[in-house]
Amino acid sequence: MNCALAQDNAPPSPSAPPAAAVAPSPTPAPAAAPAPTPVQPTAPTPAASAAPAPATSPAPPASTPALAQPAAAAPAPGSSAPAAAPIPVATAPKPKHKVAPPPPPLETALTSDPNPTFQPGTYLATVKAADRYAAIVASGGWPTNIGPLRPGARGVAVARLRRRLAIEGDLDASGPVDGPTAEVWDADLTAAVKHFQSRMGLRETGVVAGATLKAIQVPAETRLLQLRASAQRLSTINFSFGERYVVVNLPSTSVEAIENGRVVHRYVAIVGDPEHPSPEIAAHISVINLNPTWTVPTSIIKKEIIPRMQRDPGYLAREKIRILDGRGVEINPKSIDWESERAVNYILRQDSGAGNSLGAIRIGMPNKLAVYMHDTPSKRLFGADYRFLSHGCVRVQGVYDYAEWLLEGTSGGPDGAWDKNALLAEIKTGAREDIKLVHPVPVIWVYLTGWSNEAGVANFRDDVYGIDPQSEATALSQPISQADAPPPPLDEPLAPREPPPAPRPAPAAAPAPSGLFSLPLFAPFTPHQGGQ
Repeated sequence: MNCALAQDNAPPSPSAPPAAAVAPSPTPAPAAAPAPTPVQPTAPTPAASAAPAPATSPAPPASTPALAQPAAAAPAPGSSAPAAAPIPVATAPKPKHKVAPPPPPLETALTSDPNPTFQPGTYLATVKAADRYAAIVASGGWPTNIGPLRPGARGVAVARLRRRLAIEGDLDASGPVDGPTAEVWDADLTAAVKHFQSRMGLRETGVVAGATLKAIQVPAETRLLQLRASAQRLSTINFSFGERYVVVNLPSTSVEAIENGRVVHRYVAIVGDPEHPSPEIAAHISVINLNPTWTVPTSIIKKEIIPRMQRDPGYLAREKIRILDGRGVEINPKSIDWESERAVNYILRQDSGAGNSLGAIRIGMPNKLAVYMHDTPSKRLFGADYRFLSHGCVRVQGVYDYAEWLLEGTSGGPDGAWDKNALLAEIKTGAREDIKLVHPVPVIWVYLTGWSNEAGVANFRDDVYGIDPQSEATALSQPISQADAPPPPLDEPLAPREPPPAPRPAPAAAPAPSGLFSLPLFAPFTPHQGGQ
């Protein structure tokens, strides 16, 4: 499995709609259309649905005169008629410049909780949370018939929301949950909604709408299933929690840098899409590659490169992808029969630099699945709510800061240390640089849709990969429409997951997790080999 080949091949943001179609006139024929331009392999961009405007202005409909002209007087007998004054030709009004509406506000957000998603006490805390939610389910759960609400609302719907939040612990249960007082929205209720949003990884607006509304309507039974399924996965993990380690919780699409049991940095991430899920895996981050090249895997040559070259012979040159034979000698793309699969016999390697699919930094973490973390040229995708867009590797926003943190204690750079400025300066040279960490950092990718910290606060994320048994779609688990969600860049696909086993009942008392690194995968993956 390897990371993206394509650059930013996503369509424009949903906030930039296609150009408005111009209604064609019924009378005149339009001017000849210009010769079609060659189809490019980059991502499609919206186009106007109407034909080009005619070269001349159309005649107006019979019911609407173009210009009202005064009636001309008849010439006197015997006199010559004066030359008729030219009648102004009606011109079509100049279309107003359309201003794209602002993009919709993000609904997801990185939590500010200093507690790591995964730490030594997470398993036991999650088991205890599952017991608590089992008791909630046994007592009848919580109301799910909640509608959109915001501060200032009044009525029985507000009281119902209070009961819903009090049952899960977001609102003090000792406060009013019935009667006239409970039907008035107050500051405590706003704070409770924000606390709920924080636990769900949503922006803390205090408004019950959108993703917050969907999450609050999820029944207690589903939350119990999420906790039990995550506890089962946690029970298989043996991980060495050092002073410094990294956690990637795939459903959260985030990267946590942890020191001494606290999150010191948290980064937005893009992870594998449901068709090519990122795996649960553990490794050690041991090298930072600056200005990396990328070798295209055979599977992508077959599925993506060959069809593109059949349509557009200039594609490889534009993408700065070279063809090399087994001796490293560059081959002219024109010498290859792209109607066959002969290209798979060669090495296809993308040059480093601007537009490289891995960006400027690759974070190496040797493992049998050949996955890693990296930069990306498609940075605007970090601004999406739905960030399950890759084919297995993890892209990190703020990768320079992240690399600086990983390289603490590793000497080098112009001033003897690899800080952000030193990394930028080295990248600017364009030279390949492989920096080995003096102290490799443990890293683990986990799939937790429900977990609890040691304070007993339960957190939930959507089961986007559909791993939890009998789980339901929740707030953001369904990808947005193709018009709004950019297609994933090209990556090496993962083998599909096998169906997970049925969940085991939560044990009454569970042993604490044991020591050293040994992470059995929850669902097996087929290892993929390949370059960068």
